[in-house]
Amino acid sequence: MPPQDMTTADSPSGGAVPRAQEDEHLLDTLQHQVAVFARRAEQTRLGGVGQVRNSMDRAAYLLLNRLDREGPMGVKALAAGMGIDSSTVTRQVAPLVDTGLVKRTSHPEDGRAVVLQLSPRGQSRLEEVRASRRELMSQVTDDWSEEERDTFCTLLTRFNASLAARQAAYQASVQAE
Repeated sequence: MPPQDMTTADSPSGGAVPRAQEDEHLLDTLQHQVAVFARRAEQTRLGGVGQVRNSMDRAAYLLLNRLDREGPMGVKALAAGMGIDSSTVTRQVAPLVDTGLVKRTSHPEDGRAVVLQLSPRGQSRLEEVRASRRELMSQVTDDWSEEERDTFCTLLTRFNASLAARQAAYQASVQAE
């Protein structure tokens, strides 16, 4: 079989397809699958199983996770770490404070500054939701091998990191204008 040149690729039907056309098809498939994933994730809110299904919206889950993993921090640091603006974080944190999942405290070095931290109730609630979502992920990928789960997780993490880097570069270019 002759070596394949860089301008064509074999199609599933056996014929040669121009490389650009193959790349375009692959990228169309990728963007479509990402859109389907986003819709399905939003429909289920990746809520998990059992009593806590659909019980925590995405914004709350991501904020609580960041506070749990990185510890108490101010609104600006939380916003910067999540790649969103401070006013959005303030708006999203308000109901978490109202329901007792997050506590506002004074900064230990600057009493005028506010620090947000996960409350014991927030920690408990986050663990319930995490357990439910872990069970959902287990059920959805039950027929996957450990290697497939690992590969998917690695690639999805890489994909999310690439999106975050692109967004950060865009925000930096807008601020530089």
